[in-house]
Amino acid sequence: MSKICQLTGKRPITGNHVSHSNRKTKRRFVPNIQKKRVFVPELGDFITLKVSAKALRTMNKLGAYSYIKKLEASGVDTGIKL
Repeated sequence: MSKICQLTGKRPITGNHVSHSNRKTKRRFVPNIQKKRVFVPELGDFITLKVSAKALRTMNKLGAYSYIKKLEASGVDTGIKL
C-alpha cells in the first residue's frame, strides 16, 4: 500500500536520524495513512479512501462530501468519483 493520502497528497519525506553523538543516518518520515470506508449521505453510498489522520479530522469537521468538493474546487485531483 503506497503511503500517499488521496485527499491532502501527504507522502513520505526523508530526513536524518540524529543520535546522541550527533551521527546522522538517513530515515523516512511516513504520514499516518489509514484505509477508511466513509459513508457519504449526499450520495447515499460508501466510498473507500486512503487518508491521513489530519484529513480524517477535517472530514469529521466539515463532512466528507463538502471537504472533497472543496478540495476539487481548489484544483486538487482526488481521484474520487462523486
